[in-house]
This record gives sequence, structure tokens and C-alpha cells, in this order.
Amino acid sequence: MSFNGNYSDTETEGEIFNSLVQYFGDNLGQKVKAMPLVEETSLLEDSSVTLPVVVIGNGPSGICLSYMLSGYRPYLSSEAIHPNTILHSKLEEARHLSIVDQDLEYLSEGLEGRSSNPVAVLFDTLLHPDADFGYDYPSVLHWKLEQHHYIPHLVLGKGPPGGAWHNMEGSMLTISFGNWMELPGLKFKDWVSSKRRNLKGDRVMPEEIARYYKHYVKVMGLQKNFRENTYITSVSRLYRDQDDDGQDRNISTQHLQIEKSKFIKRNWEIRGYQRIADGSHVPFCLFAENVALATGTLDSPAHLEIEGEDFPFVFHSMPEFGAAITKGKLRGKVDPVLIVGSGLTAADAVLCAYNNNIPVIHVFRRRVTDPSLIFKQLPKKLYPEYHKVYHMMCTQSYSVESNLLSDYTSFPEHHVLSFKADMKCILQSLSGLKKIFKLSAAVVLIGSHPNLSFLKEQGCYLGHNSSQPITCKSNPVEIDAYTYECVKEANLFALGPLVGDNFVRFLKGGALGVTRCLATRQKKKHLFVERGGDGIA
Repeated sequence: MSFNGNYSDTETEGEIFNSLVQYFGDNLGQKVKAMPLVEETSLLEDSSVTLPVVVIGNGPSGICLSYMLSGYRPYLSSEAIHPNTILHSKLEEARHLSIVDQDLEYLSEGLEGRSSNPVAVLFDTLLHPDADFGYDYPSVLHWKLEQHHYIPHLVLGKGPPGGAWHNMEGSMLTISFGNWMELPGLKFKDWVSSKRRNLKGDRVMPEEIARYYKHYVKVMGLQKNFRENTYITSVSRLYRDQDDDGQDRNISTQHLQIEKSKFIKRNWEIRGYQRIADGSHVPFCLFAENVALATGTLDSPAHLEIEGEDFPFVFHSMPEFGAAITKGKLRGKVDPVLIVGSGLTAADAVLCAYNNNIPVIHVFRRRVTDPSLIFKQLPKKLYPEYHKVYHMMCTQSYSVESNLLSDYTSFPEHHVLSFKADMKCILQSLSGLKKIFKLSAAVVLIGSHPNLSFLKEQGCYLGHNSSQPITCKSNPVEIDAYTYECVKEANLFALGPLVGDNFVRFLKGGALGVTRCLATRQKKKHLFVERGGDGIA
């Protein structure tokens, strides 16, 4: 890490050294708008300084966590009344405290919502009260910057802040309303109205969301914590030999088993490389007390693992499919496009093909009445186009009498057996009946997996089922419900899609849980030091 103390007043790209000075009690200056701005030096270099936190992933999860680690604290607004009277009375009990300093388990008790993580449901109802009932109530929180709560950290990402949102090209409307995509302290509506003249409804384009996240990092003064073009190759535990001179070193697992008592677990070592302007790779090595995984799960599209899936006419992402349509590759084709999957991305692909007059064969394993289908969770009024797709799934299914319909035919409870070189596919029903169709293209949209190759066992050991890869729905990272710390690895945290929170609305709760946990531990550590080491550690 290069430490640079040359100040200018144009950019907010601070260096960690200055952050550490702040952290250990130097004068903290004025609020963000008046803070000294630091010359841009975004190159990572090896550092012997151990950072309190390194965040891997710079999408909305990582951005929101950085915001709260930077000292921004949510309080109950003086005039606010939450529609949930029980929750409101709990909030009134500790009005003088920020939500970060309150008992999250107590506040979350009895709340229900579309996340299985209680803190995510709590934070969502504070930011968007009764949103699932179609109300647009204002947040009951207001935010204060309390710089003495700043915890130095770095947020590492492959691209610009915003993560995968920068890769979702095309004009597909997002599943959520704009205000549900916003991060604390900057209303999406205010930002977007300054960027475009006429707002057509509340739903927005992915590229607008990406620009909003990038702008958010700048306007909130978080740039000093972010490093782009970084690729992580390993995150591993260091162990210290107690007879040693205090130097940390990696020790073989076998050696550890033999003399476990002799070694104590210490910090994390994060290795990787940064791609610079000329295309070359500069390696780096960082040390951290805590690591937060905020990578999302869009790295690797899931495959069917069947014969012929690698043929060039088989796509595995919406951008690939969208690009083929934009380039006119499917224009005038009479053979249908096969779309595999029953989630929202598959529904986007159906709409995309339908709107471009391309006939669709839609194949999915579930029955249309399956209560776990995502369409069952979306209010009809708010999401008419997705309910249009669901209606077609139910009413335009294949039958021997009707054969293929001209625009769209669904194949519930079917799966693809194989793809053939002559652009044919073989489908099979639950009863074993096979059907062959000629295609113009195929789009397989059955979910995606995170890339956790930098962790031991590809991160599988962190999941509820350690023999399976981590996935958002079926095998998320197992965490403590209130701190978001991994059950199987101390000082390692996970938030966002990795723990099942796919909607931006809910991943903000992860940032709250992690920040509360780290802030609490920091207080205990300072108390221990103040008491001369005999306090409660």
C-alpha cells in the first residue's frame, strides 16, 4: 500500500495511512463536504499495515458497507411514525441511539418480509415502510456522519463501483422500483430527475442504476476506500508461532494438526493482482483483521451440463442474447428461440424475444402452480409485464393437438436432454416422452454461482451444505443471523446474494449487521486497552 499525504481539493481518493491516523484518534476534521480531499493514487501495493477490514466486491453490498464503516449512522427521525406500532414503540425507547448501537434481535422480533434474514427485513421496513403493500412511505431514518466511528477499510472490485450492474447492458427494466435500488442518504428519484427530463414510471434501466452507484461513492466521499481493477487470487488465514519473534507465516495444515497448541490463528492475508492502464498485472498482498465477502453471485452462469451445451447457438446470459438480437442475428428467423428457466432473467428473455417478434419455446422443470415460483411473490399491479409472462406460461403450454403456437409455447415440467450440431434440441417430459425441435438459438438462464475460487474448497465449506457449491437460493453461506459472521469461520463475514439476499432492498441489512458487530468489538478492544489489558476483551 503506498501512503500518500499530498492533498488536493479535486478528488476524494484518500490513502489508508490517513485513515489509520483518523482511526486512532487524530483530529477528524469537518463533515464529508469539508473533508480534505486526497490526490488520486489508486494503485495497490504490498503493505505491512494490517487493515481492520477488507471488503471483496464493490457492488451495492460493498458500497453500503463502506458507507456505514465510514461513520454514517442511522437515527429515528424526530417527526417519523412507523406504521408498525410495536416496532415504533421499540424505536422510541432508544431514540437517542443510532440503530447501529441498538439490539437488532430485539428490533427484528416479529417482523415478516421477503428475506429470510431478520436484520434485512428490519432495515428494509425502516427504509421503506410497508413497501410490499404498494405504499411509498418515506424512510423513518435520518443519517448523521460521525467520523469517530470510522473503521479503516478497503473495498476491492473488478470494475467501477456498482459491480455487476455495469455489465447489464440493454434496455431491460429492472425488477425493482428505482427507490428500492437506492442506497442510504441519496434518494434515487432526486438523482435521476437531475439526469433525465421525463420520468416514465418508477422502473429504471440497469445502466442508470450503475451510474447512480458510481456517483454515490463520489458524493458520499467514499472513494478513498475503493480500488478498481483488482482480482483476488487467495484469501487465507495466517498463523503465528508462539515461540516465534512475532512474525506471521503460513504453516502447513499437517504441521498445524501435529502442534496445534503451539500456533494461534491470526489475520487474513489477501493476495491478488491489479490490472493497470497498459494491461499489465501488478501483484499485491494485504493483511486484514476481518474480511467481508460481498461478491454477489453473477460470476459464473449455471450450466445444464448436457451434451451440446457448448455449441455457439447456446447462450448463458441476457447480455449475450441481447447482443445477438441487437446485431440482427435472429432477425427474420422462423425457427423458435429456446429459453430455459423459470426465474426473472428467463422472463426478461421471453419478453425480449416476444417484443422482437421472435417465437419462443419456454422450458422449465417446475409446474406452473408451484408456490415457490418468483411470480407468486410479485404483486400484479406493480409488475404487469412479469405477470404477462406468467399468464402465458400457464395458458399457452404445449399439447399434442395444438403443437407449437406462433409466438410462445411453454413446456412446464420438461427438461432439455441435449443440443445437436444441426441446431436441434431434444426435450423430455416427466413421463419420459421426448420431443425434437429445430431452433434459431437457445438461452439457458437457470441461475448463477459466485466465484469464490480464492477461498479454500472454493468456499463450499462456508455453506449450509458443505459438499455443494455456494448458491443464492439452495446453498447460501451460513451466517449468524444478526452479525452476518460466517458460522464456520470467525472474522469472515458475508452479505448480499451470498446469503440469499438478491434484492438491493434487503442486502443493506447485511451492512447494518456487519457494522454493528465490528463497532461493538472495536469498543471492547478500546475498553480493554484503556483498562491496561485487564478489562473485558
